[in-house]
Amino acid sequence: MKKIIYTEKAPAPIGPYNQAVLTGNTLYTSGQIALDPVTMELVLDDIETETRQVMENMKAVLAAADMTFEHVVKTTIFIMDMGNFARINSVYGAYFDEATAPARETVQVAGLPKGVNVEISMIAVKA
Repeated sequence: MKKIIYTEKAPAPIGPYNQAVLTGNTLYTSGQIALDPVTMELVLDDIETETRQVMENMKAVLAAADMTFEHVVKTTIFIMDMGNFARINSVYGAYFDEATAPARETVQVAGLPKGVNVEISMIAVKA
């Protein structure tokens, strides 16, 4: 059975999807972009600020499922320009303990929603 996860502390879905779905002890998140959850405006000052907003949105979604970044087992990062990888990775890495960091892939794509530079999705498991 699946449970829909929703929090006002992360951007509301802008299409036919949910912020996350919990099934059993596994959480599948939708991709988060740098939307401010209060204003629903994009936060695109620079790639670090944009990535931080994405991670804060994801933190809120995880919290709504009573989880933290420690529960994350897999992430997918979609970026527009692989030249930004090191800067994105620096912000992303600050949210994880390197010794227990999740599996991950990073993919450069041709386009992302609303013209953003980075989108991140996660899978988390609570034992």
